[in-house]
Amino acid sequence: MAFVSFVGRVLFVSVFVLSAWQEFNDFGTDGGPAAKSLTPKFHAFSSHLSTHTGVKAPEVEIKHLVAAAIALKGLGSLLFIFGSSFGAYLLLLHQAIVTPILYDFYNYDVEKKEFAQLFPKFTQNLALFGALLFYIGMKNSIPRRQLRKKAPKAKTT
Repeated sequence: MAFVSFVGRVLFVSVFVLSAWQEFNDFGTDGGPAAKSLTPKFHAFSSHLSTHTGVKAPEVEIKHLVAAAIALKGLGSLLFIFGSSFGAYLLLLHQAIVTPILYDFYNYDVEKKEFAQLFPKFTQNLALFGALLFYIGMKNSIPRRQLRKKAPKAKTT
């Protein structure tokens, strides 16, 4: 059963590993295509955040955000494969930050084609988020093995 669990974790994180690998290979000096596609979405998200909450998002270079996303996905995936809850928390952090920024369906009307493209991707990331929460919940609900002193055997004469 441990092998099946391991294979399941490897298959689950393959989404994160493959995207981190692609972003790493395309990174270059400016953050690559990921930074180019993230720039307008991040600015729209930060303006949306500031108008609705009054909190101004800090000024950050987009290539640093892409590098942080690569690091979170890579390290989180590696730790998750070996059964670490910390890896699941890193992937949760990545999903919580990236999902509402990249898949900003809320900026479009329901009839627009952008809405139809972004909403399924948003819900897929929500499903990944839920699976990570499920993993953490299951991992924490399984009681740890307790070391017990073996009762001494009664001597028979």
